[in-house]
Amino acid sequence: MSSLDLSLHAQEGHRLDQANSSNLVNEFILLGFPSLSNFSRLFLCSLLSTCYAFTLMGNLCIVWAVLRDSHLSHLPMYILLGNFSGLEMCYVTTTAPRMLSDLASQLPSPISFHGCFLQFYFFFSMGTTESFLLAIMALDRYLAICHPLRYPLLMSQQSCCVLATSCWLSGFLWFLAPIALISQLRFCGSNILDHFVCDPGPLLASSCTPAIGTEMAFYSLSSTAIFGPFLFIVCSYITILHTVLKLPSASGKKKAFSTCTSHMAVVSLFYGSIMATYVAPEASGGSNKFVTLFYSVITPLFNPLIYSLRNKEMKEALHAIFLGSELIQDTILTRSTQK
Repeated sequence: MSSLDLSLHAQEGHRLDQANSSNLVNEFILLGFPSLSNFSRLFLCSLLSTCYAFTLMGNLCIVWAVLRDSHLSHLPMYILLGNFSGLEMCYVTTTAPRMLSDLASQLPSPISFHGCFLQFYFFFSMGTTESFLLAIMALDRYLAICHPLRYPLLMSQQSCCVLATSCWLSGFLWFLAPIALISQLRFCGSNILDHFVCDPGPLLASSCTPAIGTEMAFYSLSSTAIFGPFLFIVCSYITILHTVLKLPSASGKKKAFSTCTSHMAVVSLFYGSIMATYVAPEASGGSNKFVTLFYSVITPLFNPLIYSLRNKEMKEALHAIFLGSELIQDTILTRSTQK
C-alpha cells in the first residue's frame, strides 16, 4: 500500500471518529488520481490549469464580442452562442478549481457534505442546461435553413431570449428533486470517493441505505436529458440535410452547411463523451474519470476555438474587439443584409 493510501486511510479513520455516534459521514475526500506520481500530478495540474485559463479567456471573448457588437447582439444565433459561452465558463468552474487544488497538493483536502452536494447539483444542472441549449441552437439552424422566410417571425429576438431562459430554468430544476433525495440518504461507510468530482456513482456506492428507486430515477432523468435533446438535434439535421441537398446552387449548399458545421462539431464532442459516462453508469473507474475530465474541462476549451475559427462573423467581431476597427463591423452588417 502506497504512502498516499495509508494517509488517506488515516484521514478516513480520523474523520469517521469525529462523526456523530451513529458514524454518519459529514464530509468526503475526493480521491482524484492517486496512481499518478508527483511529477505526473504536477504536469497534469499545469496542463489543466492552462486549459482552464484559456477556456475562460476564449469563452469570455465570445461573450464580450456578442455584447459589444450591436449587430451580433440582435441575432438569435449569437444570442444563443453568448449564452452557451457564458454557461461554459460557469460549467468548467464548478470542477476545475477544486480539482487543480487537489492535484497541486500532496493529499486531497476534505470537502464538506453540503459542499459536495452543491458541486454535484451545479455540475449536473449546468450540464443539463448545455444539453438543452445545444438543442435550441439546432432548432435555430433548422428554422433558418428550412423556413428562411418565416425565420424572423419564428425566431425573433424576444422568442430567442425566452427559449434561452427556459433552458437555464429547466436545467436547474431538472435534477433538483433526485439530488435532494440522494442527499437525504445515510452515508455511514467510507467517506473516500474514487473520483475528482462529487459524482452520483461513488456517492450512491458509499450510502448504507438502499436507494434503488432514487438511483433509477436519477439515471432515467440523466438519459432523458441526454437522449431527448440529442435525438431532436439528429432529426433537425436530417431535415436540414434533406433541404440543403435540394438547393440548386453549389454555393448555396456550401453556405448552408457552413452555418451548421461549428454546432455539429460541438455536439459531437459533448454528446460523444457524456453518453459513455452516464448512460452506462456501471462502467465506472479510471476510464470514467478521464472521460469526465474530457467533457468537463477539455470540451469547453475546444468550443470557443471551433466557433471563432469556423464562423466568419465571429472572427471579424473578435478582430473588431482587439483592433478596434469600425470598418469590420460595417462589413459584418453589410454581409448580413445580403443574406
